[in-house]
Parts: sequence; structure tokens; C-alpha cells
Amino acid sequence: MKKSNKIIYPVAAAAAFCLAPDALALEAETAQENDSLKRKVQLVFRTADESDVLGGVSTVNVADLEKKSYTTYSLENMQALVTGYDGELWNQGGALVLIDGVPRDANNVIPQEIESISFLKGAQAVVLYGSQASKGVILITTKRGNVNGLKVNVRGNISMSVPKRYQKYLSAAEYMTLYNEARANDGRELAFTDEDIYNYASGRNPFRYPDINFYSDDYLKKQSMKYEGQAEFVGGGEFAKFYALVGIYHADDLLKVGEGKNNGTTRLNVRGNIDLFLNDWVSGWVNTSATFYDNRYDHSGFWGSASTMRPTVPGANPLVPLIPIDAIEESDENSWILANNSRYLIDGKYLIGGTQEQQTNPFAALYAGGYTKATTRQLQFDAGIKIDMSKITEGLSFTGRGAVDYNTYYATSIDPKYAVYQAYWTSYNGKDVIDHLVKYGDDLNSGTQNVSGSSERQTLMFSGQFDYKRTFEDVHNVEGMLVAHGYKRSYTGRYHRDTNASLALRAAYNYAGKYYAEFNGAINHSSKFAPGHRNGFSPVGSIGWRLSNEEFLKDNEVISDLRINATYGQILQDIDILSTTGENDNQKADNSYYLWDNKYTAEGDWWGWNDGHNTIQSFQSRQGANPNLTFVKRKEFNLGLNAGFLNDMVKLNGNFFNIDIDGLPIQATNLYPNYMATYWPNSSFIPWINYNKRRVTGFDLGLQFKKDFGPVEFSLGANVMYATTKNLRISETVEYDWLKQEGANANSMRGYRCLGFFESEEEIASSAVINNNTKPGDLKYQDINEDGIIDYKDQVEIGKWRAPWTYGLNFTVKYKGFTLFVAGSGNAGGTGLINNDAAWVYGDRKYTPIVRGRWTPETAKTATYPRLTSENNDELNFVTSDFWTYDTDCFSLDQVQLTYDFPAKWFDQKFVKGLQLYVNGNSLLLIGKNRAYRETSVGGSPQCRSYNLGVNVNF
Repeated sequence: MKKSNKIIYPVAAAAAFCLAPDALALEAETAQENDSLKRKVQLVFRTADESDVLGGVSTVNVADLEKKSYTTYSLENMQALVTGYDGELWNQGGALVLIDGVPRDANNVIPQEIESISFLKGAQAVVLYGSQASKGVILITTKRGNVNGLKVNVRGNISMSVPKRYQKYLSAAEYMTLYNEARANDGRELAFTDEDIYNYASGRNPFRYPDINFYSDDYLKKQSMKYEGQAEFVGGGEFAKFYALVGIYHADDLLKVGEGKNNGTTRLNVRGNIDLFLNDWVSGWVNTSATFYDNRYDHSGFWGSASTMRPTVPGANPLVPLIPIDAIEESDENSWILANNSRYLIDGKYLIGGTQEQQTNPFAALYAGGYTKATTRQLQFDAGIKIDMSKITEGLSFTGRGAVDYNTYYATSIDPKYAVYQAYWTSYNGKDVIDHLVKYGDDLNSGTQNVSGSSERQTLMFSGQFDYKRTFEDVHNVEGMLVAHGYKRSYTGRYHRDTNASLALRAAYNYAGKYYAEFNGAINHSSKFAPGHRNGFSPVGSIGWRLSNEEFLKDNEVISDLRINATYGQILQDIDILSTTGENDNQKADNSYYLWDNKYTAEGDWWGWNDGHNTIQSFQSRQGANPNLTFVKRKEFNLGLNAGFLNDMVKLNGNFFNIDIDGLPIQATNLYPNYMATYWPNSSFIPWINYNKRRVTGFDLGLQFKKDFGPVEFSLGANVMYATTKNLRISETVEYDWLKQEGANANSMRGYRCLGFFESEEEIASSAVINNNTKPGDLKYQDINEDGIIDYKDQVEIGKWRAPWTYGLNFTVKYKGFTLFVAGSGNAGGTGLINNDAAWVYGDRKYTPIVRGRWTPETAKTATYPRLTSENNDELNFVTSDFWTYDTDCFSLDQVQLTYDFPAKWFDQKFVKGLQLYVNGNSLLLIGKNRAYRETSVGGSPQCRSYNLGVNVNF
């Protein structure tokens, strides 16, 4: 023993200066103890028995989930599994993500290396962590080792992603016809002749009269593929336990030509977690993780161009992606010289097309424009030590932690120059031939690799805590915690670091597991405020009552568990102290640190005399000082319920929450005299003040049902959340009640009420209009204030951007070796707006089938779309109004997986200890209105359904 300790003590001493998460597995040295830990819940700075958690917390055992559900993102499908979560926690905004207690990115840890995820929603669950946790915490805990001998698990997975749908666009001929109609509607001359339209419609020569379809098989594959492999190693002994994972995947692209066929993403990740047991009173841990991520992509901007590049342009030669050299007239020696000297002769038959106006175009760039490889490296290290101090006082312990993370990014690119060619066609004896070629640009490639975009992010974190936990007379359970905690995160190009620092105290008591009282408080620090105002206290108190332990319910055969709890408290936070000024996010972040101070700026030469030969540079105020600017307050009251029935065959949990976000900072121009701000010169002496206030109110409810029906194991999980956000106080000056934001839903969608189409000039003359360019076929809006003008004063609530109702559903059926898992989620009560470039078509935008329902004098009674226009006057029809809205009620079938575990008896005394096969589909079905619109991406790569086939082998 002494010899072993000589080796292990130095390792522990080094680890004492560093941090890691609460060592969930450090307390377990036997398999039996590991089983008991499954009933533990990971919280900030501690673990707790699930039965003693006072509400506002939901957990997912990912290690168990992955046995029946293969996913690639740590938070995928969680809405189907977790109450109170729909991408946010209780509708509060972005939650803080902690991985093993350290602020990290959720996409940098894969589900296969995760043990559990805790969703901390209530104030009592997050207050100890400080300001940055005020919108909730998602706490991801990775896997640990065990003492059951070496175990190896190897997974292989192949995934196929199939586009759900592509945006449809009109053919060249139909576009030309309707664009002529649009110009006629605007009183302009036609852009295309009938002969032009006929030639494009005939399809007789696509190289002379192209009808480009970006989504054709010429450029795209039917599906993209992803290949993934992972190996896990778990083991340990008396003094150390370890967990290790090595994983790699490569995903390709849908593009199949030019540089596009080489597009793809490769990711290699390595993790190692070690737990050390020095003796009965000292233990420690070290966690490391490295991720190497390369993303190669071409320079064509293919998906963006697909939504913007029109089939043809009035008054210009058409763009032809490829020009066939066999169509060049044999006697045209100059053109043949150009063709034979081209560096990029595609398939030996085609030159890259272009025009004088489009010498750079997506197809040319796809074939010859080079590529970029974006490289990301994430190196993470955290470690800690835990000391049992019972020899000083029974129940006392100390835990120290520290972490260092480095994230780096840079891009390397090859940027060759290339020539494009424009063909001039003629016809001989009814045959189209290329009369001559014109070359634009040159084929040049220096071979130089360019490096750009280098950036770095560094995270440093530490904490030290004393814990006290003791039971007196078998019924009085006392717990205490004192924590000093902080982290800072620095970014390239940003002067100020993101910081979080707090000194926190926890005191808890429960009597015989029946009556609970808990206090959590933290002194938060923020450098965003003036000196003397940078510290504040956040107190939160909770009480609970387990009725099922009372005598009148103790022997009840129906109710196996029944707990209620209540929390009230306040958390101070500075994450909503945000500047609105700055050229980029880094500048806005830096400016957020000076909202309390005077701000001046130099505006150049403003005053001069002596014929302008002498000038004075002016300094103008941008904001006044307010040294009393302080923290935003999260004031919360919540009630929680946990219940189990019929020996926990049915479990129920729910929370009611009322959260006031008070003191949101603004520059309230309407609260100060108008002379404190001027438009020329552009100056303001108005300070930032804590003023706006909003309220989040709602409830979540979760149900779990488990029962065996003979050889069939069945489980069902369902959850629902209702959450709405209301503006309690808004600084505003409005003329009409319907314009008020104060008292209204914070997610209100405001716009015009549409009354249909204008049918005639007479109707326009007698109605309120937006502007004098209004014509028959334009949308007619209700003049709410009856002033004869349609403007912002006529905008009312026409819906809610965010659905107040969200829900999730999952069920599992096991029969012998087969397991079927299904997960789905949905929402209700929200409003969507059809407003992308494919729907709002005007000016020079590309036409989609939606315009076929356009208004014309002949279709006035059946029209579903405004008249066409070639003008860029988008305020007539393409503004937010209920003409374009739809309800977002829907249900999404997120995942279906069928798994088969081969019988364990097949592997007795064998090298292979287990074998599992699975097949699944993700993002399979959306049931709801406007499904086609919602499943179609415009300007980006398509949404996909993915199908996976995998194997899991245990050794």
C-alpha cells in the first residue's frame, strides 16, 4: 500500500490545482454502488438522491437511452423526453451548457460519451452557479470508469441523409412570360420577345437556350453519406478507474461535380476520464478531451445562388454552365485554340460557361473556383481533488476543481483564377453551331495556400467548496455548502472576457425525509457596472413536503410517492446587460461593459473659420452616465409536484412557474426631455437605466408509465409545457392602445389586417393605401385608426411568434431481443409568417410556383397572390400582414429505431460479450399546415431525413 501511494500522491497533488465536475462515480467502488448511483441526480457542484431534489429539475440517463436510440447530437430529441424544455428552459432564452461542470459547447460532446444530462430550470437549482446560469443550466456529465474489469465497446454506423424537398422554380420560358406580365403591370416595356420565349420553351438546344435547374441530377446526388466509428474502453482497479473513447466520422455532401464532390466534414474526438483513489480520505480525477474538426467546402455558393439566380436576364446573354466544344464550327480556328488551351475542360468535352456580366458564377466556381478547409481544434482539460475531512468534523469534505480549454479556428484555401467562355451561336441548315467564342479572364493557379480567419477562444475555470452532510438521531438530515467559483472566457478580437464569479452558500435540512427546507444564496460579481455597484446578493428559499411518508399515506397501496415543494427567490444577472452599438459582435460585447459611463466620439471637422482653413474637431456624446445601473433581477416563484403510483408504475411530475425579469436596460428617450438627444448633430446625453420588465408564466407536466405485459416490456413518456411571456413594463409613447407593448405578449407578431385585393382604381381612390403606387391586384389593409393612411399606426397583433404550447412523446416496447423506440414532439398556438425569398417575389427575384395564383383582372375572384411587379416597391404587398400568416401547430416524428440484441447466452465464455444491431430514421414526418413551406430551405442546403444502420459489439 505504501509503495503504491508513493506513486499516486504526486498525481493527486497536481490534480488538486485543477477542476472537474462532481465525481459522480468516485463514491462507487463496487458494482452494487454503481447501480445505486443511477438513482442520483447531478446538480451544480453536487449530486443528490432523486427523491430529495426540490423541483425544477429533469434528468435523462443518456447511457441507458443510447442502447435504444442512436443520435449524433447531445441534445437531440430532448423535447420528446424532458419536461419544460423546447430548446430553452421555461421559455427564458439560452441556457448555460456545462459539460462536467465546465462551460462548453453542447455539440462538442457526442451522446456515446455521456452518462446523463440534467436540465436545471428552477432558481434553487441554478443560483449557486452565478449570473451566467440565470436562464437555466443544461448539465452534461460524461461517463466514468468502473472496477468490473476491462470492457470494450465498438460501434460502427452508416448514415444516409435524403433531402425532404427542394424549392421549385418556374422554367425559363414561364419566367420570361410572367416577368413580361410584371413589367406590363408596372407600365414598362416588355423584357422578352415571343421568339425568345418560344426558343426557351422548345428545349431544342439547352446550351443556346438554357433552362438551368440547380436541383437536377446533373449537380446533385440523391443522398449524402456519413460513416462513423467509435471505441469505448472502461475499466479500473482499487486505486484508479478509467473511461476512454476514440471516435471518428466523415460526412460528405450532396454536390457531386467539381470541387463540390470533395466537400465534406471529418471529425476525430478522443476522451479520457480517470478517477483516482489515494486512500480512504483523498480522491481525485482528471478529464481530458480533444476534438479535431475539418470542414472542406467549395467556393461556388451553390445553395444561395440556387435561390437568387434567375433563368435569364433581360438584355443580356444567357448564362450557360457548360459549353460543348463539339458544337464549335470546325473552321473557327481561334475558338478551337481557346478550347484546346483551356485548363478546365470538363470531361474532355465542355468549357466553363460565363458572360461578360457574370464572369464569376456559381457553376464556374464549382468547377474551378477552388476550396476552403475550415479547421477547428478543441482541447479540454479539467481535474480536481476531494478530501474527506471527517477527522476534523464528521460529515465535512473539501472539493477543489480547475479547468483549461482551448478552442482554435483557422481556414486554409486554394483560390485559383479561371477563365469563362461565352458562346455566340448561329444556325446553318437548321443546325445550331458556335460561330465564335469570347474568353473572359485567365486560368491562373499559383498553388499558394492562403490562411485566414484565425481565432481563439480560451476558458479558465476554478472552484473550491466545503461540504457538510450529516444525520442526527437518524431523522435530522443536515447539509451545508460554501463555494467560491468563477470562470472567464476570452475571444480573439474582444477586449473584455465573458466572466462569471460568485461566492455561494447552501444550507438544507430535512426531517425523516418528510419535511424539507433549503436556502441557496450567492454573492455575484460583475465588471459591467460602475465601481461600488459590482456585487449583489441572490437569495433563494425552498420548502418541501413528502406526504407519502406521513402515517396517513405510508401504507397506501396506490400512492408510492407524493412530494410537493415551493420556491421563491431572486437571481441577479448581467447577461442581459447588452449594448446595441458596435460594428460586430465583439464590439457590442465590449461596449456592454460601459453602459453605465459617459460615452463620447470624435466626429471629424465640424466647425471652421477663416474660409475653412482652420477647423475644430467636434466630440459628440453618445450616452449619458448612470453609475447606478445594476443587475437584472430574475424573481421567481415556483411550485413543484412529484408523484408515484402503483409501486412507481406511473410517475407524475410537474411545475408551475412565475418568473419576473426586472430591470432590463434601455436608453429610454421618451422618459427624458427631448433636448437631451438631437439628430443633427447626432448626440445623446440619455443614460442607460434598469427599466423594462417582463414576466414568464406557465407550467410543465410529465408522465411516465412502465409495465410488463407478459414477455413484453412497455414504457411511455409524455410531457407538455405551457409558457407565455408578457411585457409588464415597457418604455414607450404610443398614440393608440392597440400599439402598446406594455401589457402585451412579448412574442406578439404585429402587422396589418388584410381585407383582400384591390379590385379597381375606384376602390383604391376611396380607400386608405400605403402609397400612391397602389394598383388593382395589390393587397388592401384595414385602416385601424381611420386616418386615411396605412402606416405603422394600423399594425395590430396578428399572432404569436412563439407557440405557448409545446409537448413531447416517447415510448419503448421490448420483446425478447427486440426494442422499438419512438420519439416525437410538437407545438400549438404559434403563428408563422410566409416571408422567404421564394414567397415574397418582386423586382428581380426568381419566380416560384406560388406566383401562378397571381391576381389578374381575369382571376380576380380566385387569386391567391398579389399582382406581379418588376418594381422593388416591397412595402405594397410584402410586409407583415395576416395575408401571409399560418398557424404553426404541428407534430414531428423525430425518431423511430428498431434494435436487436443477440441473446446473451450466445456469448458465454466468448471473446465477444454482446452484439447489437439497429436501424433508425430521424426527422421522418411533419404533420401540420404549410408542411411544404416549413420543410423547404431557401438559400441553404436542404433539410434531410436521415436513416442509420449500425452495429454495437461488446468485448
